Amino acid sequence: MKAIIIDDERLARLELRKMLLEFPEVEVIDEAVNAEDALAKIEALQPDLIFLDIQMPGKTGFDMLAELDKAPQVIFTTAHHEFALKAFEVNALDYLMKPVEPKRLADAIQKLQQSEGREQRGETEFVNNSILSEHDQVFVKDGERCWFVKLSEIRLFESVGNYAKVYFGANKPLILKSLNALEERLDEKVFFRANRKHIVNLRMIDKIEPYFNGGLLLDLKGGEKIEVSRRQTVKFKEMMSL
Repeated sequence: MKAIIIDDERLARLELRKMLLEFPEVEVIDEAVNAEDALAKIEALQPDLIFLDIQMPGKTGFDMLAELDKAPQVIFTTAHHEFALKAFEVNALDYLMKPVEPKRLADAIQKLQQSEGREQRGETEFVNNSILSEHDQVFVKDGERCWFVKLSEIRLFESVGNYAKVYFGANKPLILKSLNALEERLDEKVFFRANRKHIVNLRMIDKIEPYFNGGLLLDLKGGEKIEVSRRQTVKFKEMMSL
């Protein structure tokens, strides 16, 4: 897979090129120092993938993408969190914060390979049904605010009508997802459907107490108390060997 690194910082380009040596499936065929330089090289070389900085002298990475008739796969590399929402809107494959961590780069390359596999199988519409691990990052948007958050940091999903409230840190944004849809994507070894309204992160349980009607009460590290239904208590005890 042919790739171009687009970044005005020479050291950033050098470091990323060095990290990509660990991924022989990605061949860096050129570099570009700004949007104009990148536009010419993309047209001439037709890369499959670009690693794109956002803030550069002159045009931004978003401006550059808007001028392409057909964009290659895009992985953003930036030092700025505030562009996450816009990166999501232009359908970027991933959004890597500088300095780029090897694990996050490996995750992005894995997403790239999965995307390529879908294309080879003729799946033109992107439908991602893969199971998410606790180390995966997910995009959460609520109104004008947005976050990239690791699933391991999410302690609770709560059903609110057609939405789900996502609990991480002091944040509780709403996303347009049902608990059933979330349950299908989440690793059952980490996330447990406690009852009709809640999915809990098993790693975020602080204390387990008996509850009425043979159920259990889970105290989460954020202070929430979640009832495990009688039916789910049987499953919970089997999982936790209680």
